[in-house]
Amino acid sequence: MKNNKKSRIIQEMQETVLGLHQAGVITKKSLEEFEALHNLDVKPMSPNRIKRLRAKTRLSQAVFAVTINASLSTVQKWEAGDKSPSGPSLKLLSLIERKGLGVVL
Repeated sequence: MKNNKKSRIIQEMQETVLGLHQAGVITKKSLEEFEALHNLDVKPMSPNRIKRLRAKTRLSQAVFAVTINASLSTVQKWEAGDKSPSGPSLKLLSLIERKGLGVVL
C-alpha cells in the first residue's frame, strides 16, 4: 500500500513538473534534473553482477579496486560473496554499470 501511495505521489509530481515546463515556468534543464532524481535508488549487487561489471571494464581486480578507490581485498570479497558493497561504493558501481567506466576516469 505504501508503495502505491509513493508511486501516486511521484507520478503527480512528474505531471506537475512536466506541466510547469510546458507552461514555460521551468527550463528544459530543470525538467531533466528532476527526471534524473528518479534514478537515485540503487539495488544491491550480486557477486556475479559485480564480476560481470568488472569483466565488462576489462580490468583486473587490482586495477578495478584502484579505479574505484577500494582495496583489492574488498573487490575480492564482493566477487566471492563474502561482503556486499553498500553506500557510496554501491552507488559508484551502479553508476559505472549505467554510464560506463568513464564516469570515474
